[in-house]
Amino acid sequence: MAKFAYEAMNQAGQEVKDEIEASSSEDALAKIRNLGYFPTRIKEKGGSKGKAAASGKKKGTGFSFGRVPTKQITQITRQLSTLQDAGLPILRSLQILEEQQKPGLLRNVMRAVSEDIEGGSTLSEACAKHPKAFDRLYCKMVGAGEAGGVLDVILQRLADFMESAEKLKKKIISAMIYPAVVVTFAGGIVVGIMIVVIPKFKEIFLDFDVSLPPPTMLLLNTSDWLLHGTPPGLAIILFGPFIAMGLMKLIRSSKTGSYIFDFTIMKVPVLGSLVQKSAVARFTRTLGTLINAGVPILEAINITRDTSGNEVYVRALTSVHDSIREGESFAAPLRSSKVVDGLVVNMIDVGEETGDLDKMLLKIADNYEEEMDTAVESLVSLIEPIMVIVLGSIVGFIVIALFMPLVSLISAVSG
Repeated sequence: MAKFAYEAMNQAGQEVKDEIEASSSEDALAKIRNLGYFPTRIKEKGGSKGKAAASGKKKGTGFSFGRVPTKQITQITRQLSTLQDAGLPILRSLQILEEQQKPGLLRNVMRAVSEDIEGGSTLSEACAKHPKAFDRLYCKMVGAGEAGGVLDVILQRLADFMESAEKLKKKIISAMIYPAVVVTFAGGIVVGIMIVVIPKFKEIFLDFDVSLPPPTMLLLNTSDWLLHGTPPGLAIILFGPFIAMGLMKLIRSSKTGSYIFDFTIMKVPVLGSLVQKSAVARFTRTLGTLINAGVPILEAINITRDTSGNEVYVRALTSVHDSIREGESFAAPLRSSKVVDGLVVNMIDVGEETGDLDKMLLKIADNYEEEMDTAVESLVSLIEPIMVIVLGSIVGFIVIALFMPLVSLISAVSG
């Protein structure tokens, strides 16, 4: 009988650490579940090092930069689910997937995970060692699948979740690409006119020594500022976005700064509504998927909070976590936080009463993702006429400002 060290959650959501004797890791998992605990980590004492050393065939994992793309992780997750459903051992499944990968970070990760499992680790424990490929949400769901004996089902749900999240992200990015390209291109043309064309007109106006109207003076002063300002306006335009990104990262480096930034963004017309819908869709789908996978609700809320990406919702979910830990409801603290619509709170309340909280959360996510689609389309349709009006106004102002003194010069020459 081997001795296994384990970490688990009890019925109250509290963490338990202890040891247990069992013939295998599967036997240890079964005994821990019989104690009424939800195992989150299990490891044979001295087993991992001993087996790894005995094998004497640890392969090099190479050296790679960056993160593994979500698309690749989704693909191998779905493939691993299929192999598990077919009844293949987890180690053989991982070795098959490793052989299919091209040389790179993902193949190195798959090799390392296979070696860890061969050394006695569980899949969730092995994945947790590679945060560049598998985030905390992924590892916890895999751990839930291992504990419940439904790893293939959990992997399938995880792949669906990741595809849905990536689809939502791509919709927002694709909606912003067109206006960003148009604004950048048009802005470049306007700046080119200001630093190349306008100075030549200034020389003409100075040669004729005529009094210039206010619009023309404003245009010439703007051109001078772009070229000879302190600091030059052209440098501000070129480096301003990078400075703004640096300031944003500096502000978000603290929890208070992140909260103020996220709260301010949520109050911006149109954009704030889009950010709010995206945050609600993300946290409800994450939480619903975790609860549906069998993760204890307190642990699920902690994971959802840490992966929400919005400090306003982090604080709201912290209140929810504290409320549930004290034996109160989910909906009450969420209602008092005022960060979600009444419909969301009512659906969560109904889910608590009926015992279908996970299904209600997933329905909320579906509903908000549909609203996101509509909001993105509305935003794109709104941005296009605004861009036309703004760019047309700028070009019209330049033309009028240049022709007003020209008309005076022509009149003077004709006279």
